[in-house]
Amino acid sequence: MKDDFIGKVAVVTGGGQGIGATCAEALVEAGAKVAVLDINRETGEPLARRLGKRASFFQCDVGNSSAVTKTFSAIGHRMGDPTLLINNAGIVRYAPFMEATEENWDQTFRVNLKGVFLCSQTAIRSMVRRGGGSIVNMASVQAFVSEFGISAYAASKSGMIGLTRAISIDCAPLIRCNAVCPGCIDSPMLQLSVRGKKEREDVYKNMHLLRRIGRPEEVASLVLFLLSDRSAFITGQAYRIDGGMGSWIGALPK
Repeated sequence: MKDDFIGKVAVVTGGGQGIGATCAEALVEAGAKVAVLDINRETGEPLARRLGKRASFFQCDVGNSSAVTKTFSAIGHRMGDPTLLINNAGIVRYAPFMEATEENWDQTFRVNLKGVFLCSQTAIRSMVRRGGGSIVNMASVQAFVSEFGISAYAASKSGMIGLTRAISIDCAPLIRCNAVCPGCIDSPMLQLSVRGKKEREDVYKNMHLLRRIGRPEEVASLVLFLLSDRSAFITGQAYRIDGGMGSWIGALPK
């Protein structure tokens, strides 16, 4: 699979930490040039430096259309037109549905769904110039089975799966677009939810049939497969990588 990435330019949004950072690292190791996009310079810039000369950091708010346009233009000038895109940037705000605010709803959709729309549309223009490309959207098992208190997150990730399908239809055959739907993965987002509470961490583990939390590198392996030529006949699909979480009725209690 390594030959599939040598010399190619990939963009990873939310690439400064967690799953995004692991995907960026895997792509660099596979020979790609990687643009690490993140709104947080404190995490993204050091990562790009650590990854070496084939990685560059670009600070970008993916929910802002002008910022996305300027960033992708800068990527093209510095690294070349991208033909690979991982839409990984995402946020979650916990609140019971009746306590959820309009502000949090709008912010979640702005990053989680509008960001995918803006980055995909911009990247596809470059991909078409290069004769094709592949996109992976980081959705979630929460699009299928949800825990309490994440209405906006679950709705945005469900919308992402619909958007993935729409992109795959409208932009075929040059562009492939698939979604990956992780369960609980050892990432800063999950750590924020656990906040050092051992009991809550154990509950998350037990929500999965495999009785553990997933690892970022496991998600990255699936993402790179879907980006690569080895999945050349796959598009418009949503793949769960959830340790069996979506296959049974186990759920996080209130």
